[in-house]
Amino acid sequence: MSAQIGAIVAAVGSVVRGIFGKRLVTFAGIAVASITLGGCTVPTASLVGADPADPGAKVAGVGYRSTVAPYSSLRPTTPVGWKEQNQSVTPSPKSHEH
Repeated sequence: MSAQIGAIVAAVGSVVRGIFGKRLVTFAGIAVASITLGGCTVPTASLVGADPADPGAKVAGVGYRSTVAPYSSLRPTTPVGWKEQNQSVTPSPKSHEH
């Protein structure tokens, strides 16, 4: 079965290479050339507004607002040590009656 599939793939591949082989190579060459040379062109459109590379350009002011500034503690009492907290929630020992 695999030999039959391999023969079909080889036959289809040879037909595709015969028909599209030269066109595909030409298209790939043109695509690579246009991508390579595209980075060498000078932008022709004028900038709208200030030049972003100009350090003296006027920009909007930057503000800062803290996300935790209005925080106030809501604890009703002062914190207690961990030993005291554990003892307050530990169940009382029960006597083992049979």
